[in-house]
Amino acid sequence: MPLSDALRARKSIRAFKPDPVPEALIRDLLEDARRAPSGTNIQPWKVHVVAGDVRQRLEREVLAHRETDPEDAAAEFPRKPGARRDPYLGRMRTLGKAMYGLLEIPKGDQAANWRQWGRNYQFFDAPVGLIFTIDRDLDAMSFLDVGMFMQTLMLAAAERGLGTCAQGAWNNFWTVTRRVLEVPEDEYIICGMSLGWPDEAAAVNRLEAEREPVDAFARFHGF
Repeated sequence: MPLSDALRARKSIRAFKPDPVPEALIRDLLEDARRAPSGTNIQPWKVHVVAGDVRQRLEREVLAHRETDPEDAAAEFPRKPGARRDPYLGRMRTLGKAMYGLLEIPKGDQAANWRQWGRNYQFFDAPVGLIFTIDRDLDAMSFLDVGMFMQTLMLAAAERGLGTCAQGAWNNFWTVTRRVLEVPEDEYIICGMSLGWPDEAAAVNRLEAEREPVDAFARFHGF
């Protein structure tokens, strides 16, 4: 698949088939992803790939922990609420309205919203989950490097017909994730990713996030 086609094929998948993804194929994706650039080539990304019994245990224990209203229900590293203003807030609301419409979850149904958000911690039923971590003493530029690694991985997956969904929700409830996966204390849990074969029949996978036109975000100087 040409890169331009992979870019257009990739989107967030929130319903997966149960079909397994072979370990050899996952290793191929990671082989591609490790070619991602990083500042001064420090390659700060670390990945925990979970499947089978471990994935099920992680799902079960995080969901149970979530029901107790724990103190760790937010990221363990500093985050700013910059997306809570326009134009970013408007884009979030547009996406949310479209997604929950496809899921037939009415506005104000808090119980249904809670259940749907909980599907993040089931990796949306994908057979494989990935948890990304980073050393605590690295700065914001290294977080950018991890993002480029993840994008490379997602494009490699799209090329092979696999679906992915990057999930910031996994930087919540990090105490359980750290314990189950034995993540060292000197690492932050940044986010997760679902990986598997898309369920093409699922309505939610028809969601197409709107993108701003180039002239809305780019300024050309000296042309």
